[in-house]
Amino acid sequence: MKRNIRFLLEYDGSRYYGWAKQPDQEMTIQGKMEQLLARITGMESVEVIGAGRTDAGVHARGMVCNAHLETDLPVDELRSLCNQYLPDDICVLEVKEASPRFHARYLATGKTYRYTCCGGPLKPVFERKYVWTIPAEWHPDLNAMREAAAFLTGTHDFASFCANPRVKKSTVRTVDSIEIAQHGPFLTLTYHGDGFLQHMVRILTGTLMECGIGWRTPSSIPELIEARDRKQAGMTAPASGLCLMSVDYN
Repeated sequence: MKRNIRFLLEYDGSRYYGWAKQPDQEMTIQGKMEQLLARITGMESVEVIGAGRTDAGVHARGMVCNAHLETDLPVDELRSLCNQYLPDDICVLEVKEASPRFHARYLATGKTYRYTCCGGPLKPVFERKYVWTIPAEWHPDLNAMREAAAFLTGTHDFASFCANPRVKKSTVRTVDSIEIAQHGPFLTLTYHGDGFLQHMVRILTGTLMECGIGWRTPSSIPELIEARDRKQAGMTAPASGLCLMSVDYN
């Protein structure tokens, strides 16, 4: 009988083409997990269901996924084997037995993403793969960014912040909070919501940054939301600064 196994992962997405497996691309997180679990269990194929699809170059500290496996291995041994054979930039933090009906994507009720920028005159040598290194001449006004962020919280149609103009599903989402904080040269934007569209967090970050450096005003945000036009929103911040922090379940 197959067991439904729930995994909690963290990974450095720098050298991967995102979470989702692709026909001609070996370097995906889902692909690596499916290949390894098939090898460990002896199954012909394994489907690993992720809570979401992180883009190429995006990182995670709390990706949840599940797989139905034919194995008698205890969960602790399964975790040990995964960490023994996975690449060093992927770690299985936790393995649990889940209910047969648990589905990492469909049952997720919320996600937290954190975007990190680094400014100032010095290059972030050791953090460079995990931040957006903004130009030294940019001095973001955090109050302006927070004022703009207040317009973005709540339930809205976020079509202006979606990279896929032909998306078929609803573009209405609820963003519960956007927290903006400065820690020395590092500026973090932490988003919590019920779900996010393709590149949505990165476009939100780029738009808020433009408010911070004076390229647009916070008061322009309501009109931008109403426009439902990606071309009117801000730049797409680089993938390197984005990290999925956690996924919520009831």
